[in-house]
Amino acid sequence: MTADWRAEADRALARGRRVDRLIPPLLLDSPISRLGYAWGTAVGWAWGSLWSTGEVQRREGLWVFRGLPPWAFARGGVCVAGCFLTGDRDPSDAVLRHEAVHERQWRRYGFLMPVLYLLAGRNPLRNRFEIEAGLEDGGYVPRSRRVGQSAERP
Repeated sequence: MTADWRAEADRALARGRRVDRLIPPLLLDSPISRLGYAWGTAVGWAWGSLWSTGEVQRREGLWVFRGLPPWAFARGGVCVAGCFLTGDRDPSDAVLRHEAVHERQWRRYGFLMPVLYLLAGRNPLRNRFEIEAGLEDGGYVPRSRRVGQSAERP
């Protein structure tokens, strides 16, 4: 992790805003993006139903599929529209808050979301979607301590 990740994150967010200005408004938060969201949710449900061995739960507005084999998802889990696909560990509330932002991103971008995410890159400190979802909640950077917060609290 770079020492000045916040400055790098700010640059990534600015790049993302420039990219958004190039996208025709008809494709954002529209019936077309909702169709892409529905498609993504169907793909997530199919993949999750095929590989999940755990209980499917509804949390933070997401369908959470647990018990997938490690090769069936990236990092600690992946949000595919309205579905969060992950392994055996029960996701924390913070992780689900992070993933709920990705779910809203899917609603905004629809079919464009996988392409835009791929173009944003795998480095979460440079990926605008991870930054917008909250690097702390996603577990990518340590939680910053706030005034009055004890050193023991995560």
